[in-house]
Amino acid sequence: MVFECLWLVLQNQTPNMADLLEWPKKDNRRMLHVVYRVGDLDRTIKFYTECFGMKLLRHRDIPDEKYANAFLGFGPEESHFVVELTYNYGVTSYDIGDGFGHFAIATQDIYKSIELIRAKGGNITREPGPVQGGTTVIAFVKDPDGYTFGFIQRPTVHDPFCQVMLRVGDLERSTKFYEKALGMKVLRKVDKPESKYTAVMLGYGEEHETTVLELTNNYGVTEYSKGNAYAQIAIGTDDVYKSAEVVSQVIQEVGGKITRQPGPIPGLNTKITSFLDPDGWKTVLVDNVDFLEELK
Repeated sequence: MVFECLWLVLQNQTPNMADLLEWPKKDNRRMLHVVYRVGDLDRTIKFYTECFGMKLLRHRDIPDEKYANAFLGFGPEESHFVVELTYNYGVTSYDIGDGFGHFAIATQDIYKSIELIRAKGGNITREPGPVQGGTTVIAFVKDPDGYTFGFIQRPTVHDPFCQVMLRVGDLERSTKFYEKALGMKVLRKVDKPESKYTAVMLGYGEEHETTVLELTNNYGVTEYSKGNAYAQIAIGTDDVYKSAEVVSQVIQEVGGKITRQPGPIPGLNTKITSFLDPDGWKTVLVDNVDFLEELK
């Protein structure tokens, strides 16, 4: 009788858990913005608008908490992935670490884009040219704070801000985390023995149509330094509470940590939850309706 009752309990729980883990795949998700810190907000805004062609979308100063934010991108936040720059009063530089890789911008004419950046005094760290062993034309530049931006030439560009690359110590574990906890799909996997790294592209749409997350592992490297410059990625969700439940379950399986339980931000009322992946990279899930209200 005891075993029969236990079996019935498990039978009743299993479908509920299975439904819960299916939620991220059904949820209305989109990568909203990436947050990182800069030493001179006006300088970075000037560089991004003049060299990259971004637009300043909104700006806010919070003297009581001694910081300021600026949101920049290639289109409105309702439809485009943007950067949220944070300036903390009196802090002029940060440690980027070796875990952060780069951001990427897609362009139809990479040579013209790089020449414009050069003319504005930008730091070109790789001249435009095909990737090793391939035909895709890329280039790399560094912004005034030392963040690397890759440029990728594409015949058609939807949202130019097309990629965020982070390094991880266990690619299989990290891929499983972003698939199960965040509902991302593996779009492409690249193994480069000659360069000793493997990369996986994950996202919520086709790679050429949306912003994607690139996770990279260098052969034999299991841990990277994160510094204090890069902060987090924000992703929209229709249900912060349900999404947080999923993340909690996946963390038990592959690792990670909840850093903020789901609920409204004091004074703003936007519902969020935040957590770390198995490597310590932070993600914030933001209520979709609240996010749009915040933009009004």
